[in-house]
Amino acid sequence: MSQLITAELVDLDLSATTKADAARSLAERMVSQGRVTDLEGFLADVEAREAQMPTGLEGGIGIPHCRSTHVTEPTLAFGRPRTPIDFGATDGSADLIFLIAAPDGADSDHLTILSSLARHLADPGFTAALRSVSDAERASALIRGDADPGTPSSDGQPETSGETADTSADGESRPQPQEAGPERSGSPEPSAGPEPSADPDSGPEHAERTEPSTQSQSQKSQKSQKSSDRESGASASESFRIVAVTSCPTGIAHTYMAAESLERAAEEDASSTVVTVETQGSAGFQRLDPSVIAAADAVIFAHDVEVRERERFAGKPTVDVGVKAAINRPAELIEEARTKAARGESSPKASAAVPMDKGAAEGDGFGTRLRTWLMTGVSYMVPFVAAGGLLIALSFAIGGYEIADAKSVADHFVWSEAHSWAALLNQIGGLAFGFLVPVLAGYIAYGMADRPGLVPGFVGGAVAVQIQAGFLGGLVAGLLAGAIVMAIQKVDIPAVLRGIMPVVVIPLISSAIVGALMFVVVGKPIATAQKAMTDWLGGLTGTNAVLLGLLIGLMMCFDLGGPVNKVAYTFATGGIATADPGNGSLMVMAAAMGAGMVPPLGMALATTVRGSLFTKTERENGKAAWVLGASFISEGAIPFAAADPLRVIPASMAGGAVTGALSMAFGSTLRAPHGGIFVVPLIGSPLLYLVAIAAGTVVTAGLTLVLKGARKQAPKAESAPAQDSGEARVPAGV
Repeated sequence: MSQLITAELVDLDLSATTKADAARSLAERMVSQGRVTDLEGFLADVEAREAQMPTGLEGGIGIPHCRSTHVTEPTLAFGRPRTPIDFGATDGSADLIFLIAAPDGADSDHLTILSSLARHLADPGFTAALRSVSDAERASALIRGDADPGTPSSDGQPETSGETADTSADGESRPQPQEAGPERSGSPEPSAGPEPSADPDSGPEHAERTEPSTQSQSQKSQKSQKSSDRESGASASESFRIVAVTSCPTGIAHTYMAAESLERAAEEDASSTVVTVETQGSAGFQRLDPSVIAAADAVIFAHDVEVRERERFAGKPTVDVGVKAAINRPAELIEEARTKAARGESSPKASAAVPMDKGAAEGDGFGTRLRTWLMTGVSYMVPFVAAGGLLIALSFAIGGYEIADAKSVADHFVWSEAHSWAALLNQIGGLAFGFLVPVLAGYIAYGMADRPGLVPGFVGGAVAVQIQAGFLGGLVAGLLAGAIVMAIQKVDIPAVLRGIMPVVVIPLISSAIVGALMFVVVGKPIATAQKAMTDWLGGLTGTNAVLLGLLIGLMMCFDLGGPVNKVAYTFATGGIATADPGNGSLMVMAAAMGAGMVPPLGMALATTVRGSLFTKTERENGKAAWVLGASFISEGAIPFAAADPLRVIPASMAGGAVTGALSMAFGSTLRAPHGGIFVVPLIGSPLLYLVAIAAGTVVTAGLTLVLKGARKQAPKAESAPAQDSGEARVPAGV
């Protein structure tokens, strides 16, 4: 295995001014060393990771990172910009930037090296040495761990010049940074991040930058006393024991930095605290010993993806936060865990994130969470819609539309008759459709309140079906069920009753309340609104239908599987989520699917017609996009949109709008919510429907080629060398 970082991958005078420029500059060094095979493809992966959550950390650190198929081996590039760059940290910009590149499928040994770096970043001495180092070879050695931050450099001067060494309680000599002031300097001189206060009860936001000589003797005494207690063999039973789980979307950097931060905070805590961390990173995870979990007094979850096997920690006082909270304010989390344990709280009452909130960034507002809850219900509903819709569509293709009036196959079924088989498919599909609204409501409630929300959610959804409140009734029933369960969970219950709450008390009370509200309060108005919407769709003709199709096409192609796309798709599937949808609802579903097929098909056609405008990787992606687009997988266009959104997305929206409008104008209908070109025989007016898709594909491909061609011609009109043109500096995603 090659070295993770070499001097050639270090830039101590990085001229970039934005995070995209910084990533590009460092990635170019990786390309020159053969560590990255496709610059644009890799940068698109970096940007996609950055879009999930900012990678800036408090203390002036930026760690853009990703796993990518364009990376040949785990690689790290380091840059120290002339002017600090904003990476989204709460305390300001970053003057230390680490670009971490991991292969897609990197082995655990490689990822262990990356996690080791992440842990070093929590050491102020390490970061201070990097701020002062003046030699690229020395910097790479520091990062690899081949050099000690406190040892002299080749010129005989300590790399931590301008700092005073202070002996910690464990006997190690660690450099103490001088006062840095409110802004970190972008120069090579030392400019350390904030030094945490020695007061164990103060969080990082109360940390002060102080001269080592002014540190109070009482603070040093506290640390010394704690070290003495540990060295004297204080038993674990006298300690407050915490088990923690850390995880982030990529599982490379934040996961291990959060673990290190929690462990350091526990060591510095004047009270006797022991933190044992399970890192659920890209290399997998090693489960904590069950006896350690059983003996723990509290649990901390610091995560941005789902905690695996979370049930192992049930019944403990739980602090549940995003992964960056553990990096930025670990002492606060430990204190919060102590407080909850003192109050006797257990995990059902703790502020635990529910299943579909686990990927949410810290600080997400109600609107973001509401959308997540609704999409949770929709995601569980769509397979029922797909199965039921396709079965019913096949039954119509075999036996005609009158097959819906056939007798029950339980009473009459002839194996040799196609009519009986058509009736069988129709009746199975109809039963699958019967679950749509209850599943929608049940899993909206599940997204809000976890398992206790399932029963009242399903009950509320069943009531919505009975009173003909339909899709809208299911949405309201799910939200009501989740809200009621969340309210019940906040009630202070005696410890003796907590065991029966999830299986008896909560389902009983919440189901009764949701059922009553749906039957006698909100159900009838919703049913009226549902009927009005159905009648409106059924009466769509002419210009109104075309305009609706145009709008649906624009929404389906705006973010390629994102929230806006999901809103349009949910509207379409909701219209057909009944046993007998109207013609207008079937037209809307056809328009949505046709428009969603256009972006990947348009990109595939564009790469075929004029491949010179695209990178080698994009040309390869274009081949796959033919299949993805034909299968109604809009996400097939995401690699193109991530690399060039200002050209690809408008072109996709234009083509989608054309397809949606033409589909509605042609009167094409579709009962199946998925399938792409493979369900065309089941579509009303199939030939005209294909014409609509082809027209949108040509518009998207043509507009993409025009926009990209104009971009390529722009540098030729300038006299400056190509490497100095603005085009050479266009960051990925612009």
